[in-house]
Amino acid sequence: MPSILYGPVSSWRMGRSLGVDMLSGQQKLCSFDCVYCQLGSTVRPVARRKEFVSLDQLKQEIEVIGHVDVDYATFSGMGEPTLASNLGEAIELVRSNLKVPVAVLTNSSLMVRQDVRNELARADVVVAKLDAPDETLFHQINRPRIRCRLSEILEAIRLFRDIYRRKLAIAMMFIDANKDRAAEMARLIRELCPDEVQLNTPLRPCTVKPLPPEEIAEIHSQFSGFESVVAVYQTSPPTVKPIDMAETGRRRPEFHREETKGRVL
Repeated sequence: MPSILYGPVSSWRMGRSLGVDMLSGQQKLCSFDCVYCQLGSTVRPVARRKEFVSLDQLKQEIEVIGHVDVDYATFSGMGEPTLASNLGEAIELVRSNLKVPVAVLTNSSLMVRQDVRNELARADVVVAKLDAPDETLFHQINRPRIRCRLSEILEAIRLFRDIYRRKLAIAMMFIDANKDRAAEMARLIRELCPDEVQLNTPLRPCTVKPLPPEEIAEIHSQFSGFESVVAVYQTSPPTVKPIDMAETGRRRPEFHREETKGRVL
């Protein structure tokens, strides 16, 4: 059975990040099929939440690895973490046993559900994806495999902001398709009131070319006035050594390359 814990990985956003994969399957399980996904196409789209791995399994793995020097335990992995129906309990289990802050990276698709928002609210950091300012571009870039609309996701993030008092970050992946829409996206972000804006471009191996630093810098200029804006080219991720290279490499293909330093997450 694949492991639930992997890494630590070197993250430009989370520093030394221990991955927690409550899907923990051999293939990607997701509600989206984003064009830039490093895990490849979504062969098995999933819309219904369920328990994929048990809390007992998670606790056993935590006991095995013992203390790990990390900045965050980050729920991510082989797909969309909010698909796991025991996510909220898993967040509490990880925090109480590892004694580190807990982050969740979500594509935002299931935030329309109140139970998902309530469970995400247990995390210390929630990073919600937003890659497009309108429905057409949303379907072009994120290619949802469940019935959802961008307008519903935006409203869900607003509702989540109302109940969440910890750190909410909005992550945006910029590629050729949306690089000229940064000003519109910045206007949307002002309505959502996140604590941080994260500007990314696909530097991990995938089928979409990343934007060069000068184009990300131009996009960055559209977000002036926000209290905290971070961009992928402006950071120096720490060097880390994964506990299990094979399990880490399944979720992070770049770790198959010995020379990779890890400008990731």
